[in-house]
Amino acid sequence: MAKKNKDFVEKITAMEDDFAQWYTDVVKQAELVEYGQVRGTMIIKPYGYAIWENIKGELDRMIKETGHSNVQFPLFIPESLLQKEADHVEGFAPEVAWVTHGGDEELQERIAVRPTSEVLFCEYYSKNIHSYRDLPKLYNQWGNVVRWEKTTRPFLRSSEFHWQEGHTAHATDEDAAQETDRMLGVYADLVENYLAVPVYRGRKTDKEKFAGAKYTLTIEALMHDGKALQSGTSHHFGSGFAEAFDITYLDKNGKSQFVHQTSWGLSTRIMGALIMVHGDNRGLVVPPRIAPTQAMIVPIAQHKEGVLDKAYELRDQLKSLIRVDIDASDKMPGWKFNEYEMKGIPVRIEMGPKDIEKNQVVLARRDTGEKEFVALSELQDRLPALLEEIQQNLYNKALTHRNEMTSSATNMDEFKQVLEDKGGFIKAMWCGDVACEEKIKEDTTATSRCIPFEQEKIADTCVCCGKEAKELVYWAKAY
Repeated sequence: MAKKNKDFVEKITAMEDDFAQWYTDVVKQAELVEYGQVRGTMIIKPYGYAIWENIKGELDRMIKETGHSNVQFPLFIPESLLQKEADHVEGFAPEVAWVTHGGDEELQERIAVRPTSEVLFCEYYSKNIHSYRDLPKLYNQWGNVVRWEKTTRPFLRSSEFHWQEGHTAHATDEDAAQETDRMLGVYADLVENYLAVPVYRGRKTDKEKFAGAKYTLTIEALMHDGKALQSGTSHHFGSGFAEAFDITYLDKNGKSQFVHQTSWGLSTRIMGALIMVHGDNRGLVVPPRIAPTQAMIVPIAQHKEGVLDKAYELRDQLKSLIRVDIDASDKMPGWKFNEYEMKGIPVRIEMGPKDIEKNQVVLARRDTGEKEFVALSELQDRLPALLEEIQQNLYNKALTHRNEMTSSATNMDEFKQVLEDKGGFIKAMWCGDVACEEKIKEDTTATSRCIPFEQEKIADTCVCCGKEAKELVYWAKAY
């Protein structure tokens, strides 16, 4: 059995040897996805989709609790409509997939397969907003989008992906700014408290903001290999799109005003963060709050009389308390242990004849590998508490790693040295000149991740040019 267990684990490349291959191995061996027939597409398998559904379910609840309604807009966008906002179309042009034929007939106008839906919502708002009484419009859409990526990887960067995109319209710039802040907070709450991934919150530089936005807010997470991942963004559009699409309303004084808009989105890319923040060389590690199965019962010596009956009885007792399942297949216990470690199920419950005699079970934690004996009479109290301990431990572990991998640099020599020796986030002052931002990227491949809300002054001068610094920026190599 030891040899079989060893072979099972060897299906995953050690992350220390090849992190990219480790990621691909985990995605495949944990049965999250298969590659689609078209380059850059993916088939999300039942287990992968179950995790996404739990993430989606929590986020959908939060979105609705903040007063938003779900809607569904078309997948197709006429080229003339996409081109109405110049900065927007320029930002997305390299990634747009075009439909040129309907059946055998060439279309008179190309149709874009939506890379995002701003223009569709704007066109709708221009026809359906008339008075201040129509505001705010708080809409959210769940759907698929297509962006023709040059380099693809499951979840992280795919040609087609799942997401939600919020699109709201407000009477004032201040109202739109509050919405932008609020929805970033919703994302941070989801990612930190459900996915157990700590994030830095801040504003994107003008170079990195969403095409057509007044400004973009972001949450940035650190992966195990020291690279950053943009994990959710919230954009304040101001009145730019409203002016391009003539979205106006009559205020209380009967005066025509442009609306102020926001857009915000979180995608299946967050699944990549889940894998790369918590996973290890045995596979996936799923935080309990979003795990499809929080505990898996594995009967030991299940061929012996009464073992399976007792295991099913236990499942029925627990299923109103937690998400629990049982593996009563004829596979060996060692295979089952490895299978559910690979899939990252938070707790394994082992129960054999000796445990039944003693009215106990064995609980095995996925995050630490530790085991404990728990009396059946105490299990209904212990299991929920243990799941919370695991949730908190995963967050604390990720937070410790991120903090250890966050460094400071006051000049480019230090900056380059940190990237070479350590990686991670680098806190460095910036003069605000895009030329310095571009030079840092050119020289190091690191990009500005965000201008954090909580500012520090670690130097007086820009890390790149040495001129007077305006603000602190977090920099990192990123996915």
